Amino acid sequence: MMKASRKVSIGLSILLSLTIAACGGSSGGGGNPPPSKTTPTVSAWPTASAITYGQTLASSTLSGGTASVTGSFSWTTSTTAPGAGSPSEGVTFTPTDTTDYNTVAGSVGVTVNKATPTVSAWPTASAITYGQTLASSTLSGGTASVPGAFSWTTSTTSPSAGAPSESVTFTPTDATDYNTVAGTVNVTVNQATPTVTAWPTASAITSGQTLSSSTLTGGAASPLGTFAWTTPTLVPSAGTPSESVTFTPNDATDYSTVTGSVAVTVNAAPSITSFTPKPATITAGSNSSLTAVFAGGAGVVTPGNITVTSGVAITVTPAATTTYTLTVTPTVGQAINSMTTVTVVAAPAITSFIANPTSVASGSPSGLTGVFTGGTGVITPGNLAATSGTAVSVSPTTTTTYTLTVTNAAGTPVTAMATVTVATSVSVNPANAGIAVTNQLLGMNMAVWFDFTSNTPAIVDAFQSAGIVALRWPGGSTSDDYHWNGTSASNPANGVAPTPSTCQGAYQSSNTNYLNFITNFEHANGAPTNGYDIALTADYGTNPTCNGGGSATEAANWVQYANANGGTVSHVTVGNENYGSWEEDMHVKEHDPGTYAASVIGSTGYYSLIKAQSPSTLVGVIVDANSNCCASGWDSTVLSSAKGSYDFVEFHYYPQNPGGESDTFLVQQAAPEFTTNINTIKQELTTAGEANTPIYVGEMGSVSSNPGKQSVSITQGLFAGQMLGEMMNDGVSRATWWIGFGNCNGTAGNDSSSLYGWQSFGAYNVFSDGSEDPTCPGYGPFGTMSPTAQAFSLFQNVAVNGEHVLTPAVSGDTTDVRAYAATHSGGTALVLFNVNETTSQTVTVTVNGETTSPGVTVITYDKSIYDQTDSVTPVWANPTTTTMGSQTIPLTLTLSPWSMNVVLIQ
Repeated sequence: MMKASRKVSIGLSILLSLTIAACGGSSGGGGNPPPSKTTPTVSAWPTASAITYGQTLASSTLSGGTASVTGSFSWTTSTTAPGAGSPSEGVTFTPTDTTDYNTVAGSVGVTVNKATPTVSAWPTASAITYGQTLASSTLSGGTASVPGAFSWTTSTTSPSAGAPSESVTFTPTDATDYNTVAGTVNVTVNQATPTVTAWPTASAITSGQTLSSSTLTGGAASPLGTFAWTTPTLVPSAGTPSESVTFTPNDATDYSTVTGSVAVTVNAAPSITSFTPKPATITAGSNSSLTAVFAGGAGVVTPGNITVTSGVAITVTPAATTTYTLTVTPTVGQAINSMTTVTVVAAPAITSFIANPTSVASGSPSGLTGVFTGGTGVITPGNLAATSGTAVSVSPTTTTTYTLTVTNAAGTPVTAMATVTVATSVSVNPANAGIAVTNQLLGMNMAVWFDFTSNTPAIVDAFQSAGIVALRWPGGSTSDDYHWNGTSASNPANGVAPTPSTCQGAYQSSNTNYLNFITNFEHANGAPTNGYDIALTADYGTNPTCNGGGSATEAANWVQYANANGGTVSHVTVGNENYGSWEEDMHVKEHDPGTYAASVIGSTGYYSLIKAQSPSTLVGVIVDANSNCCASGWDSTVLSSAKGSYDFVEFHYYPQNPGGESDTFLVQQAAPEFTTNINTIKQELTTAGEANTPIYVGEMGSVSSNPGKQSVSITQGLFAGQMLGEMMNDGVSRATWWIGFGNCNGTAGNDSSSLYGWQSFGAYNVFSDGSEDPTCPGYGPFGTMSPTAQAFSLFQNVAVNGEHVLTPAVSGDTTDVRAYAATHSGGTALVLFNVNETTSQTVTVTVNGETTSPGVTVITYDKSIYDQTDSVTPVWANPTTTTMGSQTIPLTLTLSPWSMNVVLIQ
């Protein structure tokens, strides 16, 4: 700048000189030149006051300065705005006498201070957690007057939790000309979470106490602090609940609390829910049980100092009335008590209990007198209140055993019994002979699956013992799958055995072809004269090729073959239970009564074809007594549509279904209900215009399938005996029980304890198969007779051809005494049943017109005989026979419980 000033001065001097010369020249002449200006001498330049960057030099004051002449100093270019620092700037000395003196240019250093920016908005800081430095907090935003950046003044600072103001520096981008600016910004410092490495343990408290009563011990955390229950006023439940615990650090400013859970043992406060004796009153010498239900402590019962467990009875035997105290003592705290009393009373006693008179007519009174002490007396049946020494009048209609029960206050009973015998009488009038009796009621089913050839002698012996004379073949539902000659359309030559086959895989023994049946069985040694009476069941369900309904021709050929080989077929029934869905039926309309009837009638029907081969063979149809079990309207349709084409009807009777067996029903009701069914069939036949058509009972048993132990018990025997009597009275022409041999059922049936019997198996077969069938263990050797077979054995003395049915009259106990009768070789045969399980019956037998008999024989099978099977080696004993010799009529007999008795009066 000084150089520049100097050039200007020189220029001005030259210009002035030129000007002066020009002026002089124009004047003409040659005057004197003007004098030159003198340049002052500046001995000291002034000093400049400081300015701030951005101000011009005009803002800087020049002070001082010395020159050789008077004048003033000024900035050469006052509008200059110098950069910050100490730049030298041009200063001009202007003498006061500018005429004679020149200006003098120089330079002066001026201090230019940096400018301070203006921050109009400081930035915001992101939150950090206690322990972090400010370097972890991000500054965002902020506004300043010049470009630049905000930063923490001391980024290594770790501020305390809260919202402290921390120093922030604004650094301009032009750091040469601008100063930094310091300010403060609030930063959120969150509390740090302590680390708990181990929670404390809690001391036990008692139910009802608050958590404040439990002391927390131990525990470790960083930083240091204390543990306390979050809700100390909480009353926790008994047990070991987990409750909330809070850790509070000592430095609560910088650290937050931490919540966790600690298990606390809460012992139940002692409590007694109940303390009771059972019974509360006992008979001297008896026991009582004390049961305490308590919690929260240990229990002790006194007297006796007996340790007790809650809910577990202890036994006490006080000699006298005693009050017992239960004390429950907790681990900590007060014990509590409860008391109960066991009252001891004397035992009751009965001195005597008698009936007077002991025997009465039905409905007549007898006095029952009990002498007793120590209790209240009741006589049953009737629940009659009794006073010691005072007679109670009873008027039984049946023989009744009365029980006097004397019960004291403790409920201890003593009993005594007295029996009033009601005289039951059975009278029969031989002069009123009814329908003829037939031995064809004594029949059994046999089946193709049982090989009779290896056991024929034993079978015949068993049948002979039971009086069996009639057989049915080839065996139930198998009949509708069985083809006696296989698929052959022509009969084998005489003496040649056929080769049978079955449909649906029905089993048959390889030895049970019909030639073997005729030669080895029908006419076996020991068989009835002229052989067993044979009934066949023709296959209605399937044809020999198993692709359609049965063949009448096949049935007719069977009868022809039988006749040609020495056999005799008295009955042929078309099919077996074809009304039922369980029966095989390959007709287009299966189990249809119309289809069934159509197969029987006409020139190609079963009836005509069988009759053509054997006119004496009776042909029958199946009926169901309108049971509504199966095909609707079976009987009415078959009996009317096939009218004139059947010689008999066949009916099957099973009064119970498996699982529903009842001894009471079977012994007392099932046989009479059979007669109801027979009467229904008779009415159906009358309606169809076929009254008096013979009825053949082809199958019967106690249960329709899956027999259990009832089938080999005395109960089925009693049912079978009554069935024989009912069939005789009903005029049934023929009957075959299901089944003689070969059908043990093992343990598959109902062996419930609600049924009477000692066997753990059931069987259809009423004669034992012996070792051939191990599923009926303890059934005895081959041919052993069950109670059912024994019923047949007894009845063979009554079901005698040529005799006639008699109708006995029973008076007195008509509930427990049942009677059937027939003429017998000029005398009388009665079958008397006592169906009372526990009580004997005294019976007076009267035969009209008779006062004496030269000989009376009683054959009995009863519960006591059957009960001999209740042993490790069961004894299947036979009936007992009592020969009484000559007797006066009326005759008095005692019928043992659950007994069947044949009385033969000559």
